[in-house]
Amino acid sequence: MSGYAVSVRDLTVRYGRTIAVDNVSFDLEPDGIYGLLGRNGSGKTSTLSVLASMRRPAAGSVLIDGVEPFENERIMAGVSLIRESGDVLTNEKIAASLSYYEQARPTWDAAFADELVDAFGLNRKKPISTFSRGQRSAFGAVIGLAGRAPLTMFDEVYLGMDAPSRYRFYDLLLADYAEHPRTIILSSHLISEIERLFSGVVIIDGGRLLLNEEVEDFRTRGATLTGPAAQVDAVTTGLRVVASRSLGPTKEVTVYGDLDGAALDAARAAGVAIGGVGVQDLFVHLTEKESR
Repeated sequence: MSGYAVSVRDLTVRYGRTIAVDNVSFDLEPDGIYGLLGRNGSGKTSTLSVLASMRRPAAGSVLIDGVEPFENERIMAGVSLIRESGDVLTNEKIAASLSYYEQARPTWDAAFADELVDAFGLNRKKPISTFSRGQRSAFGAVIGLAGRAPLTMFDEVYLGMDAPSRYRFYDLLLADYAEHPRTIILSSHLISEIERLFSGVVIIDGGRLLLNEEVEDFRTRGATLTGPAAQVDAVTTGLRVVASRSLGPTKEVTVYGDLDGAALDAARAAGVAIGGVGVQDLFVHLTEKESR
């Protein structure tokens, strides 16, 4: 089974008078790993809740695998949203929740689930209510990975894990995705650890869409230019500068936009060094710029 395509058009989500998601549109091709990025309170969780049919939008539309997901049994069985809070039988042991999801998910792999429980070192004899935050997050990762839903969404579930468990999760996700491609959305505001996983990014800021791009296109739109302040100012005239800092006579700026070869050649000729920018740095600069 391949992953589901996602199409969001003019999505608006309200909580009373508060607008959490404001006229957002984006598309995700099937069988990719996407980062849904935004600061806290940006509208990421609200967007995912609509994709998972947990909430109806105030306006706009969502199509999953080309159809509306609400009250669609086939689509609902193929969509999984894993939240850090955990949707498990907390007073029961691990086996009870695994059995529940095995019945609910047609793509569930019980053997893989058992392997994952062991990989994360989870205690099968204790009720989940006694687990630490990190252990509960790890169990959420087990459910999301073993479910192999055509649309699998992780809403910052890995933030409660310690560093070794997080990296174990990333490696397990990549390995299983390679063998069983599907559409995966990773929601986060902490990006440096997971940006290597992304094929595309959607950035939401203040409930509004900033961009929806392939990750390599996103990276190539950003650059750092470092050199004497006068030369840096000259070559960045007309470019979108999203960050700037100076140290004595030296200035470093981060620019974002379509940088053509002529602009880069002019910068080099002026003695200005050009460097790349990571996804996290671009995200921080863009959301800071937009939030001022």
